[in-house]
Amino acid sequence: MAKKSLIIKAANFPKFSTRRVNRCQICGRPRGYLRKFKMCRLCFRKMASEGRLPGITKSSW
Repeated sequence: MAKKSLIIKAANFPKFSTRRVNRCQICGRPRGYLRKFKMCRLCFRKMASEGRLPGITKSSW
């Protein structure tokens, strides 16, 4: 779980656009961020396996 202070800091509009940090909207994790889904890889995997993300299926071949 990310620190509350860093989550709040990332939510504020930065002085310069390059200072913006992408964080997971669910847990606040800064690494492993998927832009298309706006969440980290861990939350993505959990929600996809639970069937909460429409159109996402586990691959098999």
